[in-house]
Amino acid sequence: MNEVLRPEPRQGVMDIAAYVPGKSAAPAGVAKVHKLSSNENPFGAPAAAIEAVREAAGHLEYYPDGSATKLREAIAEVHGLNPANILCSNGSDELLGLIAQTYLSPGDEGIFTEHGFLVYKIQILAAGGTPVVVKEMDERADVDAILAAVTKRTKLVFIANPNNPTGTYLPFEEVRRLHAGLPRGVILVLDAAYAEYVRRNDYESGIELVSSSPNVVMTRTFSKIFGLAGIRIGWIYAPSPIIDALNRVRGPFNVNSAAIEAGAAAVRDRAHVERSIAHNEQWLGWLTQELTQIGLRVTPSVGNFVLVHFPQNGGHSAEMADAYLSARGYILRRVAAYGFPNALRLTIGAEDANRGVVAALTEFLKS
Repeated sequence: MNEVLRPEPRQGVMDIAAYVPGKSAAPAGVAKVHKLSSNENPFGAPAAAIEAVREAAGHLEYYPDGSATKLREAIAEVHGLNPANILCSNGSDELLGLIAQTYLSPGDEGIFTEHGFLVYKIQILAAGGTPVVVKEMDERADVDAILAAVTKRTKLVFIANPNNPTGTYLPFEEVRRLHAGLPRGVILVLDAAYAEYVRRNDYESGIELVSSSPNVVMTRTFSKIFGLAGIRIGWIYAPSPIIDALNRVRGPFNVNSAAIEAGAAAVRDRAHVERSIAHNEQWLGWLTQELTQIGLRVTPSVGNFVLVHFPQNGGHSAEMADAYLSARGYILRRVAAYGFPNALRLTIGAEDANRGVVAALTEFLKS
C-alpha cells in the first residue's frame, strides 16, 4: 500500500494556469508611472462613492446586509429592472465562478472563444468541467463556430461583449442568433463589463434578452467606468430560477458594507459616467489614429482600451516595446496568454498618459 505523503488537490486543479493580473510597477528609478495595464478609469471613483466608504468605515463591527439590498435597489432604479432579478458579488469574477460551480458537473462543457477572458477557462476547470475553445474570425466571436461546437454536454457559453483584450463586439442581432441556436438547457452568459463605454447603435448589453429568456444571464462590473476596481463589486441580471440557484451557492456576506454603500452612490452618479464616456470617446479615436499613423496595427475597439499589434520582425517586438515603455513609466498589458504574443493592450488613460505613450512608441519604432 502506497503511503500518501501530502494532501493532493482533486484531479484537474493543477491543470489550471493561475490568472496573472496586469503589472502595476515600473523599474526602480522611474519618477512617474502611468498604469495603463488594467483598464481602470483615469478619473478614479466618484466623490460620492469615496465619501460613502468613509461613512461605512465608522461601522466596521457590523456584518453587511447579506442581500446587498441597497445596492441592488440602486442598480434596479438606474436600469429599470426588478431588484429580485439582481444578485451582487465580490467583483464579476465571483459571479463567473458561481455560475460554473452551480451549473457544471464533471464532464460538462463550457464554451468560450479563443481570445476571451482567461477567467472563463479557470472557472470551468475549477468546477470540474471541460473547457471548449472556439476560433474567432477577425478577432471577433464567430457565432457559427460557437454553435458548431455545442454538444449534448454543453451547459454554458461565455461571451464577453465587448471582448477583452480585443475590444471587438457582437452586434445584438448576432447575439440573438446565437441564443436562438442554443438548446434551452444551455445558459448564455453575456459578460458586459465594458457595456457603458460602447457607442454603437447595434449594441445592447443583454438586458432585453435576459428579460425575455429563461437561459440568458448578463454580468456587469463596477471596476471599469465607476472606478471601483479596488473595492470589488459585480452584479448579475438573470431569470428568477437562476438567481435562486446562485443565492444557494454564494457566500452569505459576499459583498462588504463599504462596497454596498460605494456602489449605490456610484451607480447614481450619472455625471461621472457621462464624463468618463466623453473622455473615452475622444481619446479612443485619437489613440487609434495616432498609433496607426506611426505604423502599428490597432484592433478596432469599443471599450476603454486598444489592442496594439507590433511588427512580426524588424526588432520591434511587443516584448521589447513593453520593456522600453516600462523604463519610461508607461505600464501596458502583455497579452501572450490570450493568444497575442506580439501585441500589448493599452488602457485609455489621462491626456498626459495618452500623449506620452504615443510619443514613447514613436521613438521606440525609430530606435
